[in-house]
Amino acid sequence: MMKKKSISASKASLVLFLCQMISALDVPLDSKLLEELLQPPTITQQSPKDYIVDPRENIVIQCEAKGKPPPSFSWTRNGTHFDIDKDAQVTMKPNSGTLVINIMNGGKAEAYEGVYQCTARNERGAAISNNIVIRPSRSPLWTKEKLEPNHVREGDSLVLHCRPPVGLPPPIIFWMDNAFQRLPQSERVSQGLNGDLYFSNVQPEDTREDYICYARFNHTQTIQQKQPISVKVFSMDSLNDTIAANLSDTDIYGAKPVTERQPILLTPTGSTSTKVELRGNVLLLECIAAGLPTPVIRWIKEGGELPVNRTFFENFKKTLKIIDVSEADSGNYKCIARNMLGSVHHVISVTVKAAPYWITAPRNLVLSPGEDGTLICRANGNPKPNISWFANGVPIAIAPEDPSRKVDGDTIIFSHVQERSSAVYQCNASNEYGYLLANAFVNVLAEPPRVLTPANKLYQVIADSPALLDCAYFGSPKPEIEWFKGVKGSILRGNEYVFHDNGTLEIPVAQKDSTGTYTCVARNELGKVQNEVRLEVKDPTMIIKQPEYKVIQRYGQVSFECIIRHDSTLLPTVIWLKDNDELPDDERFLVGKDNLTIMNVTDKDDGTYTCIVNTTLDSVSASAVLTVVAAPPTPAIIYARPNPPFDLELTGQLERSVELSWIPGDENNSPIRNFVIEYEDGLHEPGVWHYQTEVPGTQTTVQLKLSPYVNYSFRVIAVNEIGRSQPSEPSEQYLTKSANPDENPSNVQGIGSEPDNLVITWESLKGFQSNGPGLQYKVSWRQKDVDDEWTSVIVANVSKYIVSGTPTFVPYEIKVQALNDLGYAPEPSEVIGHSGEDLPMVAPGNVQVHVINSTLAKVHWDPVPLKTVRGHLQGYKVYYWKVQSLSRRSRRHVEKKILTFRGNKTFGMLPGLEPYSSYKLNVRVVNGKGEGPASPDKVFKTPEGVPSSPSFLKITNPTLDSLTLEWGSPTHPNGVLTSYILKFQPINNTHELGPLVEIRIPANESSLILKNLNYSTRYKFYFNAQTSVGSGSQITEEAVTIMDEGAGKAMASRQIDIATQGWFIGLMCAVALLILILLIVCFIRRNKGGKYPVKEKEDAHADPEIQPMKEDDGTFGEYSDAEDHKPLKKGSRTPSDRTVKKEDSDDSLVDYGEGVNGQFNEDGSFIGQYSGKKEKEPAEGNESSEAPSPVNAMNSFV
Repeated sequence: MMKKKSISASKASLVLFLCQMISALDVPLDSKLLEELLQPPTITQQSPKDYIVDPRENIVIQCEAKGKPPPSFSWTRNGTHFDIDKDAQVTMKPNSGTLVINIMNGGKAEAYEGVYQCTARNERGAAISNNIVIRPSRSPLWTKEKLEPNHVREGDSLVLHCRPPVGLPPPIIFWMDNAFQRLPQSERVSQGLNGDLYFSNVQPEDTREDYICYARFNHTQTIQQKQPISVKVFSMDSLNDTIAANLSDTDIYGAKPVTERQPILLTPTGSTSTKVELRGNVLLLECIAAGLPTPVIRWIKEGGELPVNRTFFENFKKTLKIIDVSEADSGNYKCIARNMLGSVHHVISVTVKAAPYWITAPRNLVLSPGEDGTLICRANGNPKPNISWFANGVPIAIAPEDPSRKVDGDTIIFSHVQERSSAVYQCNASNEYGYLLANAFVNVLAEPPRVLTPANKLYQVIADSPALLDCAYFGSPKPEIEWFKGVKGSILRGNEYVFHDNGTLEIPVAQKDSTGTYTCVARNELGKVQNEVRLEVKDPTMIIKQPEYKVIQRYGQVSFECIIRHDSTLLPTVIWLKDNDELPDDERFLVGKDNLTIMNVTDKDDGTYTCIVNTTLDSVSASAVLTVVAAPPTPAIIYARPNPPFDLELTGQLERSVELSWIPGDENNSPIRNFVIEYEDGLHEPGVWHYQTEVPGTQTTVQLKLSPYVNYSFRVIAVNEIGRSQPSEPSEQYLTKSANPDENPSNVQGIGSEPDNLVITWESLKGFQSNGPGLQYKVSWRQKDVDDEWTSVIVANVSKYIVSGTPTFVPYEIKVQALNDLGYAPEPSEVIGHSGEDLPMVAPGNVQVHVINSTLAKVHWDPVPLKTVRGHLQGYKVYYWKVQSLSRRSRRHVEKKILTFRGNKTFGMLPGLEPYSSYKLNVRVVNGKGEGPASPDKVFKTPEGVPSSPSFLKITNPTLDSLTLEWGSPTHPNGVLTSYILKFQPINNTHELGPLVEIRIPANESSLILKNLNYSTRYKFYFNAQTSVGSGSQITEEAVTIMDEGAGKAMASRQIDIATQGWFIGLMCAVALLILILLIVCFIRRNKGGKYPVKEKEDAHADPEIQPMKEDDGTFGEYSDAEDHKPLKKGSRTPSDRTVKKEDSDDSLVDYGEGVNGQFNEDGSFIGQYSGKKEKEPAEGNESSEAPSPVNAMNSFV
């Protein structure tokens, strides 16, 4: 492995002069240059705005400023000039504007109360200080008062009032006894914010005569005390003992004992109150309750959560403290006091106002004559502050005119400035809660060019690395910089050079031929100057023979090579390291010119050996691992996970990085492949370890990148082929410094929840991403495509902000920027959001319906204008419903159906309509808020269709040659019925169908008598209705005419005559003989099958159901199944209707009414057929136990 780095001699100067402002001149931090340049005054130090002084000491009002020439100072007091020379007690420090008022030699501080302002002035302008309000502190004595003892019954509440004298600043209050010991406080007894001592309920131990309120005035370091207050608590037992002689038994024992009471609030009073606090201050809310048992206080914020990391509870949760409040903390805060008997609450409505605070404070401008520039002064507050400008301490409206200056609200625009335009401008941002004052000068300079880089400076770099040649300069107007190579060379141009704004010439890939003298020329309209520097490009240092991995037996000898090649003008030094540390001080280690030899190797020599070659310009290194093994024979090797690393050490601590080193544990015969480094953030997530990085197993140090404001601890885990070691012990903790946030919140969205608001949400930064305390967010928004300024507000560490009063559904540009106590994160990217949606305003127009067929229609409409949607267009909804059937003219319950068509679709299909019906529909546009108004109802009608099947078909009154048919009209005629179609055909005893007869019946009929039918014959009927469109689905039934008794007798006698014939008897005997022979053959073959060899296998299997019949040799299994004796099926004609035939049927003719079990209803209809059975395919033979009909017996021989 090889590492290489180059060190440039120009690095230090590049850091100093790399950045130059584009919009204005930047004055380099060169002390000699700064002494020569003219500069308007700048206030560098001043006393605080509200300055409370100790009346016993001299008053020092600070005012320090810098400028060229040095400024002179003057003061105003209460708005008028303060003549220092006329007051012997007042002096000004030399070369300073600081005032010293001598109080210790007879002066009185009260005489110097007032508002002071300092002005620092030179020929380039005048800077002014803040208004400094001087007030001496006061610590008045307590008013004399006569305090009566407090007699309180046990369990009652009590308030001891302090009422301290009004001091400046207000005193700190505390309660003590005569022995100057603080009185103990608890949930029951505590001090309020106003200094009073509150007892939720008094107990006998509260009796004492030395409740003393103290007021400490810090400024004067004095303590005032109130007269002691006496409290006597009496219980009913002690009262009875005291007055027993004067009270009857009834009076003594009738006195009420201590009773428990539900909570009441001692402070604040009532159910609601208000509180106004300023942004950035500490919000303190208090609730103290009386009650027995002592109530417990709980705080909530209505409609929100208490801010995380800024909320604290004090005084046994009676005081809610929120630090660094912002406008987002406004709202209703409820305190709830509760004990076992009940609760009471109080709501405090908090409004957070804000004194002015900077969004963009004006910054000094250094311009060249003829240049343009701007001063921007932007502040925010609640209420919004007023911005006013001053020039050299005078309101700009009455200041001397400057044609290059134009005031535009919070911005002053300078165009084509001249030297006389130099001045100091003051921006004042004020509202009722305070003000901000900032000085910013405009300094117009005309200076010839100067080159600040030393002449003939030598730069040395390694070939193929970048070379940076400095030309730090200054001039006004800003000089143009040109570079030449050689004294008379041509100007340098082209892609092989990079010219930086600060004058630096960069050669990205320096080659040997880049060596030479380079000339930098700076020129502006006032002059020209040049400077020469030299560049030398050296050959890189290389290791041409690197050390290699070695495995050596114990007590052997090993050698590592390290052969180098380098530039002849550079002197290399070679260093050998073992495990990134110096070689052991051992004579076994021999370092040669280009190798390292280790004699008599031991187990301790196992490790990584590194050869490092250094020159003044570069450094290269190469490493190899030495593994020491035992000499053979070796015992069985036990492989295991490595032992954990130890001795973790942190070095090279920087703000964003640290170096971690460790010692590996035993690898347990399996080389360590890599080390995993984990970290814990003890500040934000204590106890949680996170992955940081991992390094190869040969490396025991690593440079770790760190984040600001994290309390790091590290641990290391070794990994080999067997697994991971246990974690090492944690390293020492390292707390990185705070910094500006590096990143902004993610997933920023703007979606309105109401028509007049915009809800801006984002994913808050994690704890360690804050980079410092005081994480907040700057939320900015402006309406898109409107020439408008950004509106910004800084909110607490929350993830939502609601902008009210927005137009309905307009696009906004939104950005959310993180900030903390140290500053802002980089400028965030903008996202587009929309304010809240409202219901659409108009309905779709030009609604048209095209009926495609009797059950399908297509509807068209014109899209609504997008401006009227007032939201995200989600689609259109079509409401449609059936008004009535045209065939029946009867209305029914209206059931509306809805179809939704997504997107900007302007047509859709309406399926599932009922034929020959009247429908209505309307169309509505839909957005994220809901539906818009409906279009006018559109009426359309569907054409006729084919009818449904008749509702029923009933066959009654069977006779020898007729049947009566009755039917019901179709449930859904789907049009005007034109007729009924009746088809029928006879069925013989083999289920074969006869010829089909068709009859057309008028639509107004509901019954029919069929005559001239065959007696004792089964008929199948097919019945359906028709409209002008066609025939509907049919209904089928079957029925039988009854049998003629005379015909039955004739047939019976004919049957007897045949049975007595000789040929018939001979035929029956032959049939019987044939059946007997077949039975004997079957019996013989069955017995053979029982002795077949497979019988043993079949006996071994318990399930007889799986034994198949052997067809190859004609044998059967050992057992018989009823299926073996089923008659063979005989096919029949398939009927023309949709009835399904049942396979393997063993039904006899009894199912069709011809056996004794066949029965008829009272009206003659056949029960067996209409009890749910379908048409069946008859089996050959008759398995019924009843005798067959003589007619059927004859038919079977036909």
